[in-house]
Amino acid sequence: MSIEQVRIPDIGDSGEVEVIELLVAPDDVVAVDDPLIVIESDKASMEVPSTIAGRVVRLAVALGDQCSEGDVIAEIEAAASTAAPERSEATESEATEPVATEPEATETEASEPDTNASEAAASEAVVDVVVPDIGEASGVEVIEIMVAPGDVVAVDDGLVVLESDKATMEVPATAAGEVLEVALKEGDAVEEGALVARIRSADAATATPESAAAPENDAAPKSAAAPAAAPPARPAPPPTSASASTSATPAAAVYAGPAVRKLARELGVDLARVAGSGDKGRVLKEDVHGYVKAALAGAPAPAVAGASGTGIPPLPPVDFSKFGEVEEVALSRTMKSGAANLHRSWLNLPHVTQFDDADVTELEAFRKSLKPEAERAGVKLTPLPFLMKVAAAALREFPRVGGSFAADGEHYVLKKYCHVGFAVDTPDGLLVPVVRDVDRKGVFELAAEIADLSERARTKKLAPGDMQGGCFSVSSLGAIGGRGFTPIVNAPEVAILGVSRLAKQPVWNGTEFVPRDMLPLCLSYDHKAINGAEAGRFLSWYARALGDVRRLLL
Repeated sequence: MSIEQVRIPDIGDSGEVEVIELLVAPDDVVAVDDPLIVIESDKASMEVPSTIAGRVVRLAVALGDQCSEGDVIAEIEAAASTAAPERSEATESEATEPVATEPEATETEASEPDTNASEAAASEAVVDVVVPDIGEASGVEVIEIMVAPGDVVAVDDGLVVLESDKATMEVPATAAGEVLEVALKEGDAVEEGALVARIRSADAATATPESAAAPENDAAPKSAAAPAAAPPARPAPPPTSASASTSATPAAAVYAGPAVRKLARELGVDLARVAGSGDKGRVLKEDVHGYVKAALAGAPAPAVAGASGTGIPPLPPVDFSKFGEVEEVALSRTMKSGAANLHRSWLNLPHVTQFDDADVTELEAFRKSLKPEAERAGVKLTPLPFLMKVAAAALREFPRVGGSFAADGEHYVLKKYCHVGFAVDTPDGLLVPVVRDVDRKGVFELAAEIADLSERARTKKLAPGDMQGGCFSVSSLGAIGGRGFTPIVNAPEVAILGVSRLAKQPVWNGTEFVPRDMLPLCLSYDHKAINGAEAGRFLSWYARALGDVRRLLL
């Protein structure tokens, strides 16, 4: 018997790499270039193929092991050494035991051994697949069932996926054939040796008719038994990346390892839609990350929370009526649309919120002094026109804050116009009409336009164009109260300003505490577009300008 070793090949400058998946088990039959294990470095993952055709005698590594170039990963009994003795044995048997010397058997005698062989084959036709050695882990959870009764599997096809505190692993089929029973369900906690599934072996099923059909003489069975048994066929390669991305292939049928499947579950990615770039169409971690990046750049997110494809489990239904009297009220179209927009923005944008306070004592004195003039102009001068006017000036100083990502995800759009939206609370839900060219309008003109858009929002007379084209939004809760909140960015904008209730607070002026009108501000922004330093500078500049509007003349 010739036992040969397979070692870790040249892996460049990676040093030690981690074993993240075992693709074979002892006694599996492999061909040259069949993958044995998957290793992962800081930069990539790769399969280590077999350099020998034959039977796996021993695996020298386990999941999580650290390996280096030249380390032994498996010992394989070469195919030539196993086939040769059987062939020579058969030849010697034929030479020493001529067919003519065999005694003539009666029909009954001849059929008895075949019947026994048939019964033995039938008893061997069902193969029990059990949980293999899982190291020191106990109570390992079943997180995915990959097959169902009636499915046809090949050797090494995944049946279930197990997850411990440290790793995930597939339990492969040890025989090719039809799945008769799956003994586990998702959520079960299993130990080594627990029954996973029962499989009717295809090899045994095909062997039974041959043994049942007794030939007239024994020469045929002797010559048929001489060659070594053919190794079981390895599973066919998975669908190509093109078919995987366009068809409704179950994720279980995708060629991917446990580590990749776990990553996909964490990111909410349907592996059947990911194009695999690995050998034989294998899906790698890089493919999953690329799919997520492309989706964030251009693909629309689902419209409602918990919808299929988000990766977020839906909330369980609750019968509230059993706790007391209830009334169901239909959601308005505005509320449903607003909820979908907010949910889409929250899922796609990494939100960060910056907080600050603005001293608006002088601004408030100036605004109140303009009330008589505002009344003559027929407008009510609230703080909002000043907030929007200062926002326009701040956007001129920090143009990225008023920009948006291009649809291709590879460019950023800097807008030469300044349109600012503001949140309006209506009986049917939140609306955000947009005031155009804020930088070119005075506070009285802005006040009149704000009043007109607010009234049309409450009376459902806004046109779609009245809520499009914004560069930035302002959400003011000053009339309601609160010390601060985290507004959700109104995508495709990348920032929104939240304004809370003004409060008179003692402020130290260097010699004493004096009462000042302090306005809480909160800036939420898309961290992909704006970094923390830029957001901090923007909000600080905005707070200073709001405290002294004379700065707008500079």
